[in-house]
Amino acid sequence: MNIRRLEDVDVRGKRVFIRADLNVPQDDAGRITDDTRIRASVPGILDALARGAAVMVTSHLGRPAEGQWSQADSLAPVAERLAELLGKPVPLVRDWVDGGGWHAALKPGEVVLLENCRFNRGEKKDSEELARRMAKLCDVYVNDAFGTAHRAEATTHGLARAAPVACAGPLLAAELDALTRALASPKRPLVAIVAGSKVSTKLTILRALAAKVDVLIVGGGIANTFILAAGGDIGNSLAEPELVAEAKAILDAFPGKVPIPVDAVTAKEFKETARPVLKAIENVEPDDLILDIGPTTVAALVTVIARAGTIVWNGPVGVFEFDAFAGGTKALGEAIAASAAYSLAGGGDTVAAIAKFGLADRIDYISTGGGAFLEFLEGKTLPAVAALELP
Repeated sequence: MNIRRLEDVDVRGKRVFIRADLNVPQDDAGRITDDTRIRASVPGILDALARGAAVMVTSHLGRPAEGQWSQADSLAPVAERLAELLGKPVPLVRDWVDGGGWHAALKPGEVVLLENCRFNRGEKKDSEELARRMAKLCDVYVNDAFGTAHRAEATTHGLARAAPVACAGPLLAAELDALTRALASPKRPLVAIVAGSKVSTKLTILRALAAKVDVLIVGGGIANTFILAAGGDIGNSLAEPELVAEAKAILDAFPGKVPIPVDAVTAKEFKETARPVLKAIENVEPDDLILDIGPTTVAALVTVIARAGTIVWNGPVGVFEFDAFAGGTKALGEAIAASAAYSLAGGGDTVAAIAKFGLADRIDYISTGGGAFLEFLEGKTLPAVAALELP
């Protein structure tokens, strides 16, 4: 992948526009509950500042109505946290697209945060006119937002084409390097874990991965749909019966590649205090809910993981938020952490599980992307990355 990187660009005395992914979760009072994405964006900002650039940063946050400012979607809390992490003031600029006093006053070594880019009309539709106006603000455009790389929007795609110089920031470059290493020429066996509540949102990914990997481990509601496809019982568990034929087609096309759970931890209700009951799949009753994989299934999958050369992980295999049903996800996570294989994990729930079980320092690379991570796994071209590719 031939892209220019920030580290290769001379930014001294130049105005650098960084599109970051600062879309962080907040509580009802607007307090940031997880600043992982902000911290991940700091190295690119610090690099540009240290090399004498005047830096402007923007991001989306939430889903505001375009053309309308709203306090709920303001980047004000992000500006405050970013200032703490950088150790310097980070003024928030509200109406920034057409320049003005802030633009003229920004000096090398200074940084400002530009208000939620989705407040600008035309952002989500990748307006060329908006992108050209934004390009006038900078000498160098930097995309450091892998989490939005699958979207063609004005600040992720149009601006990359309109700016005088466009490049990838260190976070985006690291994501691409890690994904390419895992998928382009992986050390075998290549094992993928794809789990979650809905098979429909990941079905094309499952098909694409099944053709690439040596073993495809499915979990959660996805596994339940595959259990049905294999003729098993899932009781009242989350699944998508209308997609059983699709799941069966994958099983038939790739025999032996998709291990089906043989036992499960069940409950009669979906709640943290529900009583867990271990059952073989054939003994699951009509009113049972499968909330985790059982120990026999875990043991088989841990053996697969132990033999892997490369592991790609997206999604927990059970309701890990409830301690009684977290065993499967914890065991697989610990097996991945203990493995000598190159390991790559991504997706919000996956990252949360990794944090809960204290595995972060033993996973080789943890992606900040969700949708972008999945689309890359599927083999799709990411618009924001394509916009950075050199001829």
